Amino acid sequence: MQRALEQAHGADAVAEVPVGAALVFEGRLIAEAHNLTRTIADHAELVTIRRAAARLGTTRLLGSTLYVTLEPCAMCAGALVLAKVDRLVYAAADPKTGMCGSLGNIVQDPRLNHRLEVVAGVLAEPAAALLRTFFRSRR
Repeated sequence: MQRALEQAHGADAVAEVPVGAALVFEGRLIAEAHNLTRTIADHAELVTIRRAAARLGTTRLLGSTLYVTLEPCAMCAGALVLAKVDRLVYAAADPKTGMCGSLGNIVQDPRLNHRLEVVAGVLAEPAAALLRTFFRSRR
């Protein structure tokens, strides 16, 4: 999660919404990214999944864990299921758009063919503080 938080700080430094992600496979960091929503309209999770798939040569990321500083939205949650990521660890909950426990739970929906283990709240306060500071500075 520390690497994801470092990525979130990197996003903040370039005026992107400070969300970062890191994907670990077999104990190794495979890919990491921060939000690029203002640059190319892409979320940290999606960029990280694409980078990991390219590096591993497969779109099936079984055996991997994605660490992200903010609870994924519906789009990203769906991508995690389709990529078959095994485990999601997120920092701050997102009561407005979070779909991994807050508003809904796409990643653990029993109707889907893949479900993820979810761990919430890891380094939640520093991740949430970074987001609060970012949005306060823009109001």
